[in-house]
Amino acid sequence: MKLKPINLDTVLGKSESVYEASMISAKRARQIIDETKLEYNTLINEIVTSPEDDLEEKHNPEQYKISLKFENRPKPHLEALNELMEGKLQFKYRDDKIKL
Repeated sequence: MKLKPINLDTVLGKSESVYEASMISAKRARQIIDETKLEYNTLINEIVTSPEDDLEEKHNPEQYKISLKFENRPKPHLEALNELMEGKLQFKYRDDKIKL
């Protein structure tokens, strides 16, 4: 795996602090993980198995192909950080003050 340094000035240009940028990208990474899990489970559930396969553990080549496809995707935290750096993420603050 190749390391890629990140310019902190670029990060600070996208948010008010490095902490804020890491929190924004972490929340987006969680969203990407959830989307990936849903997609993976949908594809795995579409694979037709015979009743005999339930009793014995056999290697299913279709399931193996799907797993490799998902394994070769970019890591969610890197994808989220790239989205932040490219300006593709929109975020807003919650208003913590109670208005009466």
